[in-house]
Amino acid sequence: MSDGPAARRSPGEPWGGVRPFSIKTKLGALVIIAVLITTGLSMIAVRTQTELRFITVFSMIATLLITQFVAHSLTAPLDEMNAVARSISHGDYTRRVRENRRDELGDLAGTINLMADELEAQDQQRKELVANVSHELRTPIAGLRAVLENVVDGIAEADPETMRTALKQTERLGRLVETLLDLSRLDNGVVPLRMRRFEVWPYLSGVLKEANMVSSARGGMASGSGSHTRTDVHLHLDVSPPELTAHADPERIHQVVANLIDNAIKHSPPHGRVTVKARRGAQPESLVLEILDEGPGIPKSDWHRVFERFNRGAVRRPHGPGSDGGTGLGLAIARWAVDLHGGRIGVAESERGCRILVTLPGQPSEPS
Repeated sequence: MSDGPAARRSPGEPWGGVRPFSIKTKLGALVIIAVLITTGLSMIAVRTQTELRFITVFSMIATLLITQFVAHSLTAPLDEMNAVARSISHGDYTRRVRENRRDELGDLAGTINLMADELEAQDQQRKELVANVSHELRTPIAGLRAVLENVVDGIAEADPETMRTALKQTERLGRLVETLLDLSRLDNGVVPLRMRRFEVWPYLSGVLKEANMVSSARGGMASGSGSHTRTDVHLHLDVSPPELTAHADPERIHQVVANLIDNAIKHSPPHGRVTVKARRGAQPESLVLEILDEGPGIPKSDWHRVFERFNRGAVRRPHGPGSDGGTGLGLAIARWAVDLHGGRIGVAESERGCRILVTLPGQPSEPS
């Protein structure tokens, strides 16, 4: 995003909180100046006995010059804004309007620049999504094709081990398609929740076991699905009290926990530990989840961007063997699922690593 004035103030917010030179003020000043010029020249004409027609001509010329100056100062930035807007409509998001005015046109320039910043960021995200999805599709498709070609050409037998390899590649494709479907649901708005009461310990235990199984299954394969292949990270579950229950949509909560665990494992150091804590919330059958890792953590200045789509953090290189950059959609999907429940998700203070806090209200929120 730009560090210019448009990024530092909200659209429509006057410079410094006040607007000392608004267009209304300038137009009012123009009228007053024109009246003063005409009055002054009329008084000079009376005292010097100059013919009124000369005074009228001089008055009109002076007024027209001042009006032309004011009109140019108003129309010139509009022409520039029109040119920038036309460039944006043609897909060029690099041009910006100069913000050197302290009136309504300056505010409009800031709004246009802010819009251009947002469109440029979205265009970059779209390009990154296409590149990421293309890369992630290429690897499992190439692997599956190689396995099937070997079987067809008689190089390899269609034994269980070969079919298991093909199945792994197919599963990776399925996970990617599921992620894209979740993104589509996120764009299309709220989906129905299937709320029910469930026991937290066996439920989360199953999620962690699945995460371990998926990690082990991926361990011997080249990464390309955007998911971790870490087998050295230890998962720990802490539920208190053990008989804790919650009221939520288990499928959506599975998305939340699985994506948060996956993200925590990616950023864990070698032989690190990821802890999932579950506690009772303030409301009946509400739930508070914490996912903690031992990685480098997230700078406080980036906390508000963690759950944005395609945001893969400032650290470009993986933190552990087998981790990769991913698509940057997992945390956005987690926030979407929590929002469906009317809950809250965010980064919390932690002495070490990253701590994600999820609060679920226990009952579906009323439609607004």
